[in-house]
Amino acid sequence: MTATAPLRFRALDIFRGLTICFMIIVNTGGANPFSELRHAKWNGFTLTDLVFPSFLFAVGNAISFSKSKWDQQSNREVLPRILKRTLLLFLIGYLMYWLPFVKVDPQNNIHSFPIGETRIFGVLQRIALCYGIGALMIRFLSTRGIWIAAIGLLLGYWIILLLFGDYTVSGAAGTRLDVLLLTNHHLYIKEPGRAFDPEGILSTLPAVVNVLIGYLAGRHIKKDPKSYEMLARLAIEGFLLLAAGYLWNLVFPVNKKLWTSSFVCLTTGLDCLILATILYIVDFKGKQTGARFFEVFGMNALFIYLFSEVVPILLSSYHTHDGRTLFSALFDGTFGMLGSGHLPSLLWAVTFMLICWLVGYLLYRRRFFIKL
Repeated sequence: MTATAPLRFRALDIFRGLTICFMIIVNTGGANPFSELRHAKWNGFTLTDLVFPSFLFAVGNAISFSKSKWDQQSNREVLPRILKRTLLLFLIGYLMYWLPFVKVDPQNNIHSFPIGETRIFGVLQRIALCYGIGALMIRFLSTRGIWIAAIGLLLGYWIILLLFGDYTVSGAAGTRLDVLLLTNHHLYIKEPGRAFDPEGILSTLPAVVNVLIGYLAGRHIKKDPKSYEMLARLAIEGFLLLAAGYLWNLVFPVNKKLWTSSFVCLTTGLDCLILATILYIVDFKGKQTGARFFEVFGMNALFIYLFSEVVPILLSSYHTHDGRTLFSALFDGTFGMLGSGHLPSLLWAVTFMLICWLVGYLLYRRRFFIKL
């Protein structure tokens, strides 16, 4: 992006950067984070539950700005790029969860970590699949077709969960499918009777809708980026999605781990309202205070996310002489000295987020943007 790029592109970078910033704080919140920095235990919703779906929304939003270029190209040009990006994202996510490719016990003895025990699905893998499926639908369907597909996915997912299971960890249709096809060894929680993966196969379907609605929101913005009517319609659509989520919650609980259809409506509604607010502040009012901070995250979102995940993974893989992980030892030797309350955990998470920002800023200063 150059200094003369349209502000609506900058608003997307700020939205994506805000998501990454909060994602890092959530993922490195220490042993005792504030309640809003925890995911809901099962049914329900916290601010933390908004992070992941917001990133998918941003993926769809970004596709809306690439669509005009796609329209000038043949399937032979577009489809290989979609497939390549999907496979690369999935592979990077898979390898990240396998790091450091061995198991290290508290005495720092190294044991094998065979491929048969690796987790197959995860956050980046879901982003990859949702991008790939969403991009193909956007490529081949009309706007009306995308709306029909989105509604069909949400209703279809609800019907599947009603017919083939319940809304519990072990009884959900998605869990049964994951255990059947992937076996316990390849899930997030592997223990028999508790085996579960929040990024499993079936719940990927409603997650695609987060991408589709992000695309539709971006397409709406592109039509008339300087219009207050555009802004008002985006906000109204956000409120309507929120209302749909709250009403659906009465019969199909909002649940991030199952990625329920009501959860999709709730999160996309909030994302529309947040994006409308950013557009109003940055584009319509011309206020730039703090925008650069989040823009740094947004311009290298994938790299900064990987950095924020790989560093804790590696630090948590090795131990000090007293059996603590290096990650825990660093916390105990710094903010952990302030006590065991919520504030030390928050200060630790914010500090690590700022370190990640500094890495991103160094890339930003050199105009070095890493994209797949």
